[in-house]
Amino acid sequence: MDTKPWRERVHDEEQLLTQLNRLVSEAATRRAQALQEGVDELGTVAEVARDLGRSWNAVDKAIKKLDRKNPPGQPDTSTTE
Repeated sequence: MDTKPWRERVHDEEQLLTQLNRLVSEAATRRAQALQEGVDELGTVAEVARDLGRSWNAVDKAIKKLDRKNPPGQPDTSTTE
């Protein structure tokens, strides 16, 4: 069995972790946008949380994190590609 040298395996895994972290960040942004749409539709964070069976704190934190990434007046830099 031909095994890659450990340095090469570490490098490959670091690249994979970087890619996965980017994907997680993009998914969190899309989730927060959807939660914000829920607030726009239902009226409050608490109503969205109740509808989803989540804590209002979790919903609120996700939306606030999105707000920090995209402050009002700034163009949305998130990507949907």
